[in-house]
Amino acid sequence: MGAKPDVVDMSDIEIVAPNMKWRLSGVTSTIIQLVPVQARTLRIATLGPGLPGTLPKMHWWQLPTLLHRPASGRRRIWHARRNIEMIIGVLIKSVLRAPLRLVFTSAAQRQHQPFTKWLIRRMDGVIATSERSARFLEVPHSVVMHGIDLEAFHPPSSPEDDFSASGLPGRYAVGCCGRIRHQKGTDLFVEAMIALLPRFPEWTAIVTGRVTAEHKVFAEKLKKRVAEAGLSERIVFLGEVPDIKVWYRRLSLYVAPSRNEGFGLTPLEAMASATAVVASDAGAYGEMIVEGETGAVVPAGDGTALTEAIRLYLADPSLAAMHGGNGLATVRAKFPLEREAAGIERVYQSVWAKP
Repeated sequence: MGAKPDVVDMSDIEIVAPNMKWRLSGVTSTIIQLVPVQARTLRIATLGPGLPGTLPKMHWWQLPTLLHRPASGRRRIWHARRNIEMIIGVLIKSVLRAPLRLVFTSAAQRQHQPFTKWLIRRMDGVIATSERSARFLEVPHSVVMHGIDLEAFHPPSSPEDDFSASGLPGRYAVGCCGRIRHQKGTDLFVEAMIALLPRFPEWTAIVTGRVTAEHKVFAEKLKKRVAEAGLSERIVFLGEVPDIKVWYRRLSLYVAPSRNEGFGLTPLEAMASATAVVASDAGAYGEMIVEGETGAVVPAGDGTALTEAIRLYLADPSLAAMHGGNGLATVRAKFPLEREAAGIERVYQSVWAKP
């Protein structure tokens, strides 16, 4: 350790996971969850803002240490997940001649811009987070899907996890989590609820998530639509909640109606909480959900198909309970965080094995 207790000894660190974004995002959330698991078997440190102090972290003034190999003698790995992080890695390696290996994780499900393709070609290892995102890569790569922390996200285990503890009306809850904006399809969820809830009086709809300044008008229009429908007590906007995990456990059905998505962790978080899921086919949702067993997948942006898929569960809460249990079994078998960490470590080992 260095002079300060929170400063890592860079002579031990073999992997750097940069996070060049202040605001919490899906990438940041991945780093926060994954690094503690990786640190059990790897000498890894994070770099950048917006990360909790509980993570092993190098400081900017320690950047010159990257010009030398760690005590193990291996080249350090710089694991980028954004363009800016690839750019910094390429500069450190190519301009400053640092002994680095560069790894990039791609979640994008679209054609990359020419500059991004140029950056990706300079990586020593490339990871795709889904088969769908892998189709847009033109270089050799490995597919390693995201995992979920099964200790943090778990089925109901106390009275506080029951929907009745929320104090909201109804017997069952259907929810939509994440930032409130057009891209996330929040309006599709709200319109489905306006259409369905009058027919299913035992259900209440929950909307959680941050509203940024540029999407405030969008959110206000949704609340106005709900008020005009006379459903303000049954379609509830909670904003950002202190602990989203307990709300997953309180839901009988989770809806992920995104129009487009990079990967999208929320269905896995819901499934780990034993909650059935209806999702669009955006992101990697279609690769997580087993149609007719753990939930349903509908075309992105198709409000009619989304409403019908939700209706089947509202009409039969026992189906939601059964698919929720199936989803929990699927996540435990295929999506534990440890499985993702092991897949990434295999990529690291292959990068280190290159001459």
